[in-house]
Amino acid sequence: MDAPAAAEGSGNGGKHIVLVHGACLGGWSWFKVATPLRAAGYRVDTPDLAASGVDPRPLREVPTFRDYTQPLLDLLASLPEGHRVVLVGHSLGGVNVALAAETFPDKVAAVVFLCAFMPDCTARPSHVMEKFVEGKWLDWMDTEMKPQDAEGKLPMSMMFGPRIIREKFFQLCEPEDITLAASLMRVSSMFVEDLVLQQPYTKERYGSVRKVYIVCREDHAIVEKFQRWMVENNPVDEVKEIVADHVVMLSRPDELVRCLTDIANKYA
Repeated sequence: MDAPAAAEGSGNGGKHIVLVHGACLGGWSWFKVATPLRAAGYRVDTPDLAASGVDPRPLREVPTFRDYTQPLLDLLASLPEGHRVVLVGHSLGGVNVALAAETFPDKVAAVVFLCAFMPDCTARPSHVMEKFVEGKWLDWMDTEMKPQDAEGKLPMSMMFGPRIIREKFFQLCEPEDITLAASLMRVSSMFVEDLVLQQPYTKERYGSVRKVYIVCREDHAIVEKFQRWMVENNPVDEVKEIVADHVVMLSRPDELVRCLTDIANKYA
């Protein structure tokens, strides 16, 4: 659940940043980043996507990727006309912010992909994840993936195990961060079964929004080479780099805050 946003600061004109978490995480994962951004006067939202964080729904009640994204779409729908946000998507959250930009392009000043899956405007939204899985870019180790129903109508569930968390996602984090995450993570999904049925996001809507990609160079989950392939596949306005693991908001929050501040001041 979001903490109340700080008063809008005069130094940044009350710029609004929306931080979108990845699979199995929640809005809580941004606490080290949202706090200093709010202290600097930015308006910051960290929504829990459906069946994530403190959202009460179980995953089986979230059959589609749009259902999963709905809390973010509701947030953007509630904004007044002319109000524009900087959308930041981490990991799978990159596809959530892409869908949000496709749905509300006029409300998005820029989309930031933080070591995130980034769809293009020619292939279905699942394409980059299919390439990631098919190319065996990640050893899934002790990740548990299993069907939610016998009929296969619901997307495959996914839960990261302690070994992959420690070795592939959080390897540069403090032990306390790993303890916190292990206690708060929830079963999620990549929703590939649903995304494969969707049409590509359009050049006129998603494609028209300014985009920044933040490469995390020590990411052992979505590795740097795959991040850079996505940028080559779908060129962006700007590429930034941080020497960080996959969960950069916990391992290198100060560098990320500086990066997001620069982006917000340039594009918002």
